[in-house]
Amino acid sequence: MAMKEIFSSTILKCLLVFVYLMIQFAGTTVAAGKQGRWQLLLNNTGVVAMHMALTHRNTVVMFDQTEAGHSGYAMRRSHDGRRCLGIPRGSEDSSCWAHSVEYHIGNNSIKPLWLQSDTWCSSGSFLSNGTLLQTGGHGRGYRRIRQLEPCTNMVCNWRELKSHLVENRWYATNQVLPEKDRVIVVGGRGTFTYEFVPKLTANAGSYDLPFLQQTFNRRQAENNLYPFIHLSSDGHLFIFANRDSILFNYKRNRVVKNFPRMPGGGSRNYPGSGSSVILPLDHTDDFQKTEVMVCGGASSGAYHSARQGNFLEGLSSCGRLVITGDRNEWAMEEMPGPRLMQDMVILPTGHILMINGARQGSAGWNNAHNPSLQPYLYKPKDRLHNRFSVLKSTKVARLYHSSAILLPDGRVLVAGSNPNRRYTYDNVTYPTELRLQAFVPHYMGPYYHNSRPLNVSTHYSKNPYGVLYGEEFNVRFWLASRPSNEIEFTAYSPPFTTHSNSMNQRMLRLKCNSLKREKGGFMRAVIEAPSSSNVAPSGYYMLTVVNEGIPSTSQWIRFMHHSPWTM
Repeated sequence: MAMKEIFSSTILKCLLVFVYLMIQFAGTTVAAGKQGRWQLLLNNTGVVAMHMALTHRNTVVMFDQTEAGHSGYAMRRSHDGRRCLGIPRGSEDSSCWAHSVEYHIGNNSIKPLWLQSDTWCSSGSFLSNGTLLQTGGHGRGYRRIRQLEPCTNMVCNWRELKSHLVENRWYATNQVLPEKDRVIVVGGRGTFTYEFVPKLTANAGSYDLPFLQQTFNRRQAENNLYPFIHLSSDGHLFIFANRDSILFNYKRNRVVKNFPRMPGGGSRNYPGSGSSVILPLDHTDDFQKTEVMVCGGASSGAYHSARQGNFLEGLSSCGRLVITGDRNEWAMEEMPGPRLMQDMVILPTGHILMINGARQGSAGWNNAHNPSLQPYLYKPKDRLHNRFSVLKSTKVARLYHSSAILLPDGRVLVAGSNPNRRYTYDNVTYPTELRLQAFVPHYMGPYYHNSRPLNVSTHYSKNPYGVLYGEEFNVRFWLASRPSNEIEFTAYSPPFTTHSNSMNQRMLRLKCNSLKREKGGFMRAVIEAPSSSNVAPSGYYMLTVVNEGIPSTSQWIRFMHHSPWTM
């Protein structure tokens, strides 16, 4: 008996040790998995994603500049119908090479789109019906206005409007306004004004904005281009250029507030090229608190120094600023390392992903060195000094003219990078990059499947076109387990992204008025739309159910001023 007891005790101890080790191994695996992973989607998109935008048709538009010459996508015929391949003129005619493509997420394929004028360093935003409005560029594109109406029948293409911008807009920024389908276009190289699309009146011109002249520094390479602009919940515009910022009443052409200068030196706007987001707005205070964040950028003199082959270390500081209320002071913190030319993407969790870019130098042709291969994750609600973490590294350098955007399935699409004036693949430090990747956050892994809301659908109660401000709508989804106390409903406005500037990106945490469990594991929630277009300009948003920090696949929802039949 004694021997049997000893044997049984030994077996029990071995089993306990085995179970303990398995738990430790699983925990280590989960912790390591929280760094995310990378997917290679395509080896050749054909076109550098200097500009990129997600449409509500689940396609992604990518385009660069027609002046780039040969792209990686040769056309069989030019726009005028003449043959391109096999004849000498095909090698020189820019219309024989695609400079815009549409990527279909579902079947992982691309098709070319035709650009009539040069979109080099242009700007864009979405209208309320999902049409992409695109403005400015270079040369023949300086004052052009273009539209792309997304569709699913493969015949969509760019259309240039007969109306033009009042002034040249090269390196300008767009912001959708609370008024339905009105966009403000701010700044541009050598342009210290703003204007509206469409114009306020038939003969309306542009309007002076002295702030742009005040922040302009020719000796530092005009480092206030592509200003950061965010719509505040009070209807005013936050405009940040170089290191300074204002709250601007665009209706009265008046500065409402001058904010303190952001500490940390250097420059945050092009060609310094830091990045900025407006942090998620929350229903708990009726979306009134508006806070912006600006991260990274270039050291003073970095642009001219890079032209001499000396790449100065970028900025590692971030600043958060509450732009509403009376207490408007920058709260500074440090990233894990210096960074410029990065994209800041708001994830469905409300966390901020910082991806792409470089650690040294400046934006511009071959002005950057030492690629930032590791994404950073920032959790705004965590304790100070505990908000940043470093994620899985990529092997692909994403420098000048790269972009990143959030997809409905939760992945982050990453494309582009061309520090060269032309498409150049050999004998350069950083070749033109045409590979298409996706960064897959850890929460998409199978370990979290039981917590993930599935089969999400939205139901409008009053009309089939969308939900009016302040109205309720229904969301139905399935959960493998009972819902946690940490279930959220977020609405995300996808941006137009270029040069580290994600124009019109914003997220809202919506109010849930009721949540009931039905048979078969289904849940039904009654959600309340935002009450004002100051909070959420009309248009398409990605609605996501987040349970215990694990997001569902997003579904498209449309917030509207009024029903189409009353227009």
